[in-house]
Amino acid sequence: MTKQNEAHIQPLLHRLDYLKEHFLSHYPKDPFAPIIIISISEQRLFLMQGNKLIGSFPISSAKAGTGNLSGSYQTPLGVHLIAEKIGDNAPLCSIFKGRINTGKTARILTEKDSRSTEDLITSRILWLSGLQAGINKGGSNDTYKRYIYIHGTQEEGRLGSPASHGCIRMANQAVIDLFEHVNVGTLVDIVRNLHER
Repeated sequence: MTKQNEAHIQPLLHRLDYLKEHFLSHYPKDPFAPIIIISISEQRLFLMQGNKLIGSFPISSAKAGTGNLSGSYQTPLGVHLIAEKIGDNAPLCSIFKGRINTGKTARILTEKDSRSTEDLITSRILWLSGLQAGINKGGSNDTYKRYIYIHGTQEEGRLGSPASHGCIRMANQAVIDLFEHVNVGTLVDIVRNLHER
């Protein structure tokens, strides 16, 4: 484990304690079940298994910042779960439209300043649903109805900086690896920073 990841362990464990205390009915009974924690300030997704950090990936959250309102193009904060997994066995860099595999593959842009003309959704989709009524569940704040996903992106060169239209973007191989580790019902905690209460 790198020194950077070691520095994250304590705040990640505090987030797990928070989830267990406040979302016990959704907290996994299996001590080795995965939990995802996303830090907007660090533009990173952390995959926890029990009390161990088993994955750390750069992401891109929304260019417009954080917010839960429909039509804001912002990334919603709060506690979510994975409601649907889409794209099992799809080839790397497959393009999805309306959550349907088009059978086409994206050309991945790895240069930092490379921009796509489309906001492509590639490789895998993890569709999120909020657990906090009035914050990310129900009404105009509903994450699921906003079609907020964790998904692969054509713009891999922009990972590590906010660039999406609201979703959480990942590198294509990384989102496939994540897809294999998580299940429908896996908790996803999206925070501004790991030290939030």
